[in-house]
Amino acid sequence: MEALDRGVVAVPAVEQGNLVSWRLLASDAPSTTFDVYRDGQKVNDKPLAGATNLVDKAGTKASRYTVRTLAGGKEVAASAPVGVWADGFLGIAIDQPAGGVTPTGQAYTYSAQEASVADLDGDGRYEIILKWDPTNAKDNAFDGYTGPVILDAYTLEGKRLWRIDLGKNIRAGAHYTQFQVYDYDGDGRAELAVRTSDGTIDGTGKVLGDPNADWREQGGEVPSRDRTGGVVKADGTMVAPLQGRILKGPEFLTIFDGLTGKALASAPYWPAREGSNPGTDAPTAEQMKETWGDGYANRSDRFLAGTAYLDGQRPSIVMARGYYARTTVAAWDWRDGKLTQRWTFDSATPGNEAFGGQGNHQFSVADVDDDGRDEILYGAMALDDNGKGLWSSRLGHGDAMAVSDLDPTRPGLEKFGAHEDVRGNGGIGSAMLDAKTGQILWSTPAEKDTGRAVAADIDPRFPGAEAWATNSTTLYTAQGKPIEGVKRPGEASFVVWWDGDDLRELFDKNRINKWDWKAGKSHTLLQADGVVASNGTKNVPVVSADLLGDWREEVIWHTPDEKFLRVYTTPHPTERRLVTLMHDPQYRVAVAWQNTAYNQPPYPSFFIGESMATPRAPNVVVRKAGPVR
Repeated sequence: MEALDRGVVAVPAVEQGNLVSWRLLASDAPSTTFDVYRDGQKVNDKPLAGATNLVDKAGTKASRYTVRTLAGGKEVAASAPVGVWADGFLGIAIDQPAGGVTPTGQAYTYSAQEASVADLDGDGRYEIILKWDPTNAKDNAFDGYTGPVILDAYTLEGKRLWRIDLGKNIRAGAHYTQFQVYDYDGDGRAELAVRTSDGTIDGTGKVLGDPNADWREQGGEVPSRDRTGGVVKADGTMVAPLQGRILKGPEFLTIFDGLTGKALASAPYWPAREGSNPGTDAPTAEQMKETWGDGYANRSDRFLAGTAYLDGQRPSIVMARGYYARTTVAAWDWRDGKLTQRWTFDSATPGNEAFGGQGNHQFSVADVDDDGRDEILYGAMALDDNGKGLWSSRLGHGDAMAVSDLDPTRPGLEKFGAHEDVRGNGGIGSAMLDAKTGQILWSTPAEKDTGRAVAADIDPRFPGAEAWATNSTTLYTAQGKPIEGVKRPGEASFVVWWDGDDLRELFDKNRINKWDWKAGKSHTLLQADGVVASNGTKNVPVVSADLLGDWREEVIWHTPDEKFLRVYTTPHPTERRLVTLMHDPQYRVAVAWQNTAYNQPPYPSFFIGESMATPRAPNVVVRKAGPVR
C-alpha cells in the first residue's frame, strides 16, 4: 500500500473555530497519540488518543497547524504546517484542453469528468488524474465522430505534471475509456494503465503506433435489432449508422509512468475485436455480430477496468470487454519493467455459458472468501482470483451495485445491486446476494429496468446497511424487511461518509444530504455552490474518497467554467477513530475503479455504521518510494 503522510487538513468548523483532521495510518501502533499545534503553540492539554481530529475554537482563518506524532509519549514525527481552507474547500486550477472540429464540421469543447487519485511522485500525497471528455462524447449505441479523450495529472497545488492525448482512434464516451492508476510494480510511485491505439500521444509528446492512421468509419450502415441509436428505413428495416465508430485498427494496453506520462510498455489489448476471426483487428460486421451480438461495436466496445490483489500480495491490472453478451476479462502484471498477462476469462469458452450477459457497467473487487486474494464481482457473476468462474446468479446486467459487509449479522460480505433484464430473470429488479456464493438472500420485484440501487447504513434502528432501488419506493433493512412508515430516499446514486456519526450520507448533484430517519426525509448538510456534478444524468462527483484527514470522505466537483476542481472536506468533528480507509485494500482498489463507466461509491471490507465492531487491523505492507530511475 501507499506510504501516505498525515494528510493534515484544516477547515472552519461547523460551529466555531477550525476543525483540524489527520490520517491514522495502518503502520501506526494502536497506542499512537498526537499533539496539535497552532502557530507553534500546542492546542490540546494532553496527547490525543482518540479520533484523529480536533476542534480548535480559538483558531482563525489565518491559523496554521502542525500535527506531531507521539510514540510512548515522545514525539517521533511532525507534519508540515498547513493553512486553513477558509472557504471550506481547496480550489485546484485545471487546464481545459483546446476544443476542435470533427470531419463533419461539428465543433466541440472539453468538460472535466471522472478522476482517480494516486501518489505519482512518491511524496506521500495524492495527485489527481483527470479525464477530459469532449462535448460530443457518445454512448456506444449512437454514431458520430467524437473528439479525443485527454488525461491530465495535477498536484493538489494545481501543477500539471503531464497530459496524455488518447487520439482520434479511441472514441470518447462513458463506456470506452476506463483507466487505472496504481503502484503496480511496488516502487512507491503509481503507474497509469489504459487502452490506446494508433495516434495516442504520451506525456512526453511521443506518438504511439502510426501517427497518420485514421480508423474511424466515414459512413455506411449495418443491420441492427437495437432500437436505441437505430434508424428505421423507408422499407421498415432497422440499421445502425456507422459514421464515427471505430470498428478496425490495433488496440493496446499501455503502461505510462505516473511521474512523467511517458509510455513504458504496450501489449495487444486482449481480446481484439476479432469477431469470429480470432486475432484480427479488422473483423467484418457479420463476424462481430456472430461473436459479440451486433456488427457495429455497441456490445464489443463496452470496456471495464479495475485493480485487484489476485496473488494476495501485489496488485494486478484487470481489463474487461463486453457484458451484455460475450464477456471477457484479462488480468495483467506490471513488474520489473515487464507487462505480462496473468490470466484470461471468456464466457464464450465451453463451460462458461452461465457467465455471458451478466456484467454491469462496472465491477467490484473484494476478497469474498477471506483467503487473502481478491475476487472480481462482475455484476451478476463473479470470477475467482485465478480467473475461473466462481458463481453466476443469472440475474443479468445491471447499472449499479455495492459490495461490503452490508449485513454484519451474518458472516462474510454481501452484494446488493440493480438488474435490468426483468423479463429474463423472473421479474427481479434488485437483489441482495451472498458475495462468496452468489446465493440470493432476498430480492425485490420489478416490471421494467431498475436503473439505480444503493446500500448504506442511514437508519440506526436496524442492523447493517439499508438498501433501496428505483424500482420501488420502499426502504429495506439489510435483511430485506420493508421499513414501515417511510419511503426510500430520493437520492439513489452515491453515498459519502461526511458528518460525525457512523451513518453514511446521501450525495445529490452538488449537495450532501442527511437522512432523517424519524421524519423519513433528507436535509442538506452541504450545498456546494458554484460546482457541478459529472457524467450526465448519473450526477456523480469527479471523485469521492478518503483523500485527506481522518477516515471521512472528501468530495471533488468541478466548476462549470472548467477552470477549477474543488475539494470539499467535512467541517464536522467525529469521535470515531479509524485507520484511513485508503489503507483498506478493498476500499483503495474501489477508489481506483470508481472512474469506470457508471461510477459507484467505494466501500471498505468491513461494516461502518451504527453499533459497528472494531475492524481488524489492516494486513498490509506500506512501501515508500525509492530513487527515480
